[in-house]
Amino acid sequence: MKRSSGVLMHISSLFGDYSIGGFSEHAKYFIDFLADCGFSYWQVLPFSMVDEYNSPYKSYSAFGGNPYFVDLEVLHHKGLLTKEELSDCLQHTPYSAEYERLYHTRMDVLLKASLRAENRNQIEAFISENPYLEQFCRFMALKDANNEKCWIDWTTEEMCPQRLFLWQFIQFEFFEQWKNIKSYATSKNIKIIGDLPFYVAYDSADVWGNRDQFLLDEKGHPTHVAGVPPDYFCRDGQLWGNPIYDWTKMEADGFLWWQARMKHMFNLFDGVRIDHFRALSSYWMVPAGAQTAKEGKWGIGPAEKLVDRMNEVRGEKLVIAEDLGEITEAVSQLVGYSGFPGMRVLQFGFLGDDDSFHLPHNYVENCVAYTGTHDNNTLLGYVWELDETRRSRLLSYCGYVDDDWNRCYDSILRTMFRSHAGLVIFPIQDLLGYGRDTRMNIPGRADGNWQFRITKEQLDSIDREAYKTLNRLYKRM
Repeated sequence: MKRSSGVLMHISSLFGDYSIGGFSEHAKYFIDFLADCGFSYWQVLPFSMVDEYNSPYKSYSAFGGNPYFVDLEVLHHKGLLTKEELSDCLQHTPYSAEYERLYHTRMDVLLKASLRAENRNQIEAFISENPYLEQFCRFMALKDANNEKCWIDWTTEEMCPQRLFLWQFIQFEFFEQWKNIKSYATSKNIKIIGDLPFYVAYDSADVWGNRDQFLLDEKGHPTHVAGVPPDYFCRDGQLWGNPIYDWTKMEADGFLWWQARMKHMFNLFDGVRIDHFRALSSYWMVPAGAQTAKEGKWGIGPAEKLVDRMNEVRGEKLVIAEDLGEITEAVSQLVGYSGFPGMRVLQFGFLGDDDSFHLPHNYVENCVAYTGTHDNNTLLGYVWELDETRRSRLLSYCGYVDDDWNRCYDSILRTMFRSHAGLVIFPIQDLLGYGRDTRMNIPGRADGNWQFRITKEQLDSIDREAYKTLNRLYKRM
């Protein structure tokens, strides 16, 4: 991995005029910003549809794209939307993603555009060449025909042809528009890292169309669900509820579903972060119907067998193993076997007094180091909320000696730049110096997450030349 740096910001956080960031010219502007600063990577969150809490980590498909990212102005330039229809979609605020408004209005707008599309044959041909996208489109059309119920409760297999085409149209536009953005990034020498949630949702095309790949009973209900065991932070553990993969069945067919999923990701991105990578080694499985995760037990994952299949399809693409949390020796050995860089998070380095491997002096070259992830506080919020002893330790570690610690952030970022980590990545909030109120996600909280957005003016307030100097000084460009 070439010594380099990057920025973490989801597509939804981009500025624009239509309630959420998307595949617009503003994405190219952000790519220009990265290049001007000397950054080499843009890391995003999952491109999948969001759930009822706006999380992209629990979706109707591991393959389908989020309709909200389809740029309406591109559709207007194609003659598929009128100026009046665009005007009706103008956002009420530029500072947060307006998910409630999008939920009630965006599909109607996309339906109007699909009814005017004259390239139906091209769209249908594209979908037919992508069987898991075709499966997803049929799933969504059937879900509409069954009043949005979970697939286990469907009573009809008859779908509206126009509704089916709507989803085919959305996916065609999604991937065509992203292809344009990705090509522009490549032309600017910016690589893009995607994000792969380890588990899929029960109510998804993935489970509905591939039931033999999951631990389900004869009626299609899960026999076990995913979670994590009790720990210091949660005495009952965490009960996620995702169905568990039937690893025996998956191994029998050579992990074809997983290979298709990884190929899909590598077609979209220059690299991918695998969330909850430790579950490849061992995973927590809880009996369906259990009240808490305490009732679970450890299952044995596919480990090296699946890693080998991933390495067969990734070529030169970057794969990041999210190896955070309770990591056993077996998990560490699997990460080492894979060759994938693991993750280091500065904020975790000062939780205790031990010589944590999250402290920058312990970073190895083959790792990706972050000030924080989408699940962490911002750097400003983190420093503010540290107790005085730990804050003093952090500032001393980073060589900051001023009595006014409110100006310490440049010293912390510089410490990350000069670390031995092959790749360092900063959430956009940390480049802006924003506080806790701009967190992307607070795990365990249902409402108020995933909504953070920036404006063009805010992005332009970042000193591009200063970051180019740091990247050049510490040989990250």
